[in-house]
This record gives sequence, C-alpha cells and structure tokens, in this order.
Amino acid sequence: MKENTKGDVMSAKLKLGFVGLGIMGAPMAGHLVKAGHEVFINTRSKVPQELASSSAIQCGSPSEVAEKADIILMMLPDTPDVEKVLFGDKGIAAGLSKGKVVVDMSSISPIATKEFAKKINALGCDYLDSPVSGGEVGAKNATLSIMVGGEEAVFDKVKPVFDLMGKNINLVGGNGDGQTAKVANQIIVALNIEAVAEALLFASKAGADPAKVRQALMGGFASSKILEVHGERMVKRTFDPGFRIELHQKDLNLALNSARALGVSLPNTATAQELFNSCSAHGGKAWDHSAMVKALEKLANFEIGQKA
Repeated sequence: MKENTKGDVMSAKLKLGFVGLGIMGAPMAGHLVKAGHEVFINTRSKVPQELASSSAIQCGSPSEVAEKADIILMMLPDTPDVEKVLFGDKGIAAGLSKGKVVVDMSSISPIATKEFAKKINALGCDYLDSPVSGGEVGAKNATLSIMVGGEEAVFDKVKPVFDLMGKNINLVGGNGDGQTAKVANQIIVALNIEAVAEALLFASKAGADPAKVRQALMGGFASSKILEVHGERMVKRTFDPGFRIELHQKDLNLALNSARALGVSLPNTATAQELFNSCSAHGGKAWDHSAMVKALEKLANFEIGQKA
C-alpha cells in the first residue's frame, strides 16, 4: 500500500498519462510523479526541466501516451487544442483501448465537451471533463478546485488521482457540467478582478496608500482571494502570469456565447471582456489577468501607486 501526499491510501501504482505541460500542467503532472505513479508525458513544447529529470516517461505523441497509460489527463489552452490532441493525427483516440479513461482538465466549450465524450465513449472508454480553478499557485501547491462532469463510477475511480492535485473536488453532473461550472467560476473571477481594480484605483487617486487600503479591506466583508493575490499584484505591478489575459478572454467568450444561446443577459461579464480586450489591444494578451486594472488606469489617466 502506498500513502499519497494527502494521507490517503493508494492501493496500487497507476499508469497515468499527462498531455500538456504548460504553467498549470507541469506542476500538476509533477504531483503525480512524486506520488510514485508511472507517468507518461507529452507536450508540444519543451518538457520542463523538473519533469525531464524526473521518473516521468516522455512519449513522442498523445497516441503513445494513450497506448501506455490507463488514465490519460489533458491540460490544454482551448477547445481546438483539445480536439486536435484527442482526434488529430497521432491523437489520444488513436491509442486508446477499451476500458481506459480520458480526463480533460482544460477549460473549454461545454457543448464541444459533450461531443468529445460521445466519441470517446464510442471507443469503449470513459470520459470526464474536469476543469480546475486556483491558477498557477493552486497547481503548484496541489490545492486546485476541480469541477467534474461524468459518470459517478468513473469519478470515484479517478478521485484518488484528483486528490493529488486539488482539495475542493466535486462531481457536478454529467459530461459538460464540469465545464459549465468552470465558465461560471470565470465569470465570478473576472468580475471580482474588476471590482478590486476599481476600488484600489479609486483609493489611490483619492490620495490613500493602496497597499494599506488593501490590507485594511482584507479584514472585512470585502475580503477575497482576488483582493489578497491580485490586489497585491496591482499594487506591486507584478503582471507576469499567472493566468494569461488571452485565456480569460477565451473563457468569457464561452460564457457570452453560451449566454446568447440561452437567452441570458450577462452585462457585467461583457464589460469585463471589453476591459480585457483593451488590455489585449495594448499588447497585453500575455499579461496576468490581474492586469485588467491597466485598462481602467488608461480611462482614469492615473496609475495605482503614483502620486495624485
């Protein structure tokens, strides 16, 4: 019997695959390696050094990962990327055999997710959509929130693997429901960033020390993880990702397109997207999403921290 990093007992060494080793995927895969599992990895860019020097086994294609692993996880940027890795040349689908499980931890379209799940199910395999929240910090600290869509029996099978990467892990419903929950999460995060940015900009322009205002607010009802982490980024002007603006734009596009199809109005989500669009127009696609504050600073002709 093997005990994992969270004190749970793992009954056996698992054969796990991980495709997509970016800012989030690399540390997530690293936790699986450190837990003692046999981990097969593939990424379109260079394998990070920490993983390259570990016991992780590098594969030449997603299909090779699928051939060798029993549970294959993906952490990719967008819906087209997931589709290509699943069904493109040397994709995961080509390497699957009956009884394997595909787990998509990317944040993509709920509608496309349902179609991907059907295609994987038709191959005799199971599918979970399991997007995450918590950013780079959560990925590194194994404290991610994981929102899962799929069958309960499959969720129970993969849960010990999720436990190695996250803390708040919930089965939301069927395939696609995990992605729907993540879209809702990204709406809340975007609007909280906008609120914190407005508040700190207002305080700074009024002549108060934004760092001290942030500290004071941390003890009250306005306290939030966004105020704690991204408020500090705004004050210290540290906008290296993190979570890139272009990825949050993608998530809000999913929200707004889905809302349009549902006949739901999301006016403040649309405003947040326009602020991200402004940042992108000023060369900020790769900035951390806390840099939304820069768009508001342009409108105010004032930067947090400067003297009024």
